[in-house]
Amino acid sequence: MELISEVGTSTATADSPYDARTRRSTLRRYLMCPPAHFDVTYSINPWMNPGKPTDQSIAMSQWQRIHDQLVELGHTVDLIPPLPGLPDMVFAANGATVYGNQALVARFRFPQRDAESAGYLDWFAAQGLSVRQATRENEGEGDYLAAGPWLLAGNGFRTDRRAHVETEEYFGRAVIGLTLVDDRFYHLDTALAALDERTVMYYPDAFTPGSQAILRELFPDAIIATSEDAEAFGLNAVSDGKHVLMPEGASNLTAQLRAAGFEPIGMDVSELLRAGGGVKCCTLELHDQVPGQ
Repeated sequence: MELISEVGTSTATADSPYDARTRRSTLRRYLMCPPAHFDVTYSINPWMNPGKPTDQSIAMSQWQRIHDQLVELGHTVDLIPPLPGLPDMVFAANGATVYGNQALVARFRFPQRDAESAGYLDWFAAQGLSVRQATRENEGEGDYLAAGPWLLAGNGFRTDRRAHVETEEYFGRAVIGLTLVDDRFYHLDTALAALDERTVMYYPDAFTPGSQAILRELFPDAIIATSEDAEAFGLNAVSDGKHVLMPEGASNLTAQLRAAGFEPIGMDVSELLRAGGGVKCCTLELHDQVPGQ
């Protein structure tokens, strides 16, 4: 189902061929998990510091704003119940990769997150999907992002390169492997965002030279993030083809998105970022599922 946004004013400029009305938002279906048990009690990425206090109520408020904004834009948001003792389950994007009636559930690298997989296996089975757990380390949409006909697949920190073959065969979609080299950007969705079928934005220094070359070839018109954008988690974004929900503070990316006809919407994720998560981390897209049903 496609929704063509009604926009009253043009954003075209002498420097940009785009008008905001040329971008089309497509209604999507997402899965989210409320941060009822949010905390930082261990460290499995450079952003996590158990010595610093967290505020679960602030995390819930920030998560709720992401949820409500998606709903306001017309998207469908399903909820998976949070399980006690699993503070990172709020980052639903890591739980699985989903296309149509098929779900490939994550096999987490770190034991602190192992028990999340059972929750996702049960939830997708209850929805009537064909579901199985990955056989190798595979952290779901944290490392698998749809871009046109491809699944861009991260490896280097959380997802085993050998998992790419299983994912490709399970979904019957071409997988393009990309290797991450900066542990601050430990999942692909912290270093790259797919904006529509043809457009991505990414931070080149998060990738090996070979992966940078692949991205330049596949996406010659990509939006390039600065180090400041990346460190603000600006690439951990959710796009419906027009609206881009993204962490506040990535000013260069915001300007580039507007110039390209997108509508960036800033989200405060300061508390969620204490656990190394942002907008996209909280949001698992259920690809090819009918919104509103």
